Amino acid sequence: MNPKIEEVATKLLAEDRHKLTEVEKRFVRRLAERRIVSANVVREYEEHLTFGQRIADRIAEFGGSWTFIIIFLSSLVAWMAVNTILLRGGFDPYPYILLNLMLSCVAALQAPVIMMSQNRQAMKDRLRAEQDYEVNLKSEFEIMQLHEKVEALQAAYIQELRELERRQTIQLEEILALLEEREEDKTRSSSKIESTSLK
Repeated sequence: MNPKIEEVATKLLAEDRHKLTEVEKRFVRRLAERRIVSANVVREYEEHLTFGQRIADRIAEFGGSWTFIIIFLSSLVAWMAVNTILLRGGFDPYPYILLNLMLSCVAALQAPVIMMSQNRQAMKDRLRAEQDYEVNLKSEFEIMQLHEKVEALQAAYIQELRELERRQTIQLEEILALLEEREEDKTRSSSKIESTSLK
């Protein structure tokens, strides 16, 4: 495996690459190859759905709406009204055995369709969670790199300041030496002047 990948895995995840999950391995590979980690995983997942799966999702979506509930309740009330009040002994008299049979069939068909849709929704949620995890890992890695860069800049700046301090100290020592030398020269010249004026 690429040494860069090995380095990223141990640096960021503090794990040996053999202990990583599939999501972490995929993330480390993408990071080492400098590929984009974020993507719209739900759209990619939905592009691969079959026609039957799309129909099941639409049926489940409609079956869980207020529109379905209102239409369904209206149909039940109409069925009972037609068979009880209008047709006195209609085609499905009370206790509405045919209606019960139809309701059972609808429930028997609708339940698996809704469960299939829920399974796909769970898969989408899992894909989103994995994607979020990868993005979070990438963010942590980028923050770690920024910290390293800032620390390197700080170290270079501190080194530069120390070098500047060393040069200024040398310059100050030279200035002090010059000042002391001038002071000595002044003292010597004033003592010469005094000695010549005394003579």
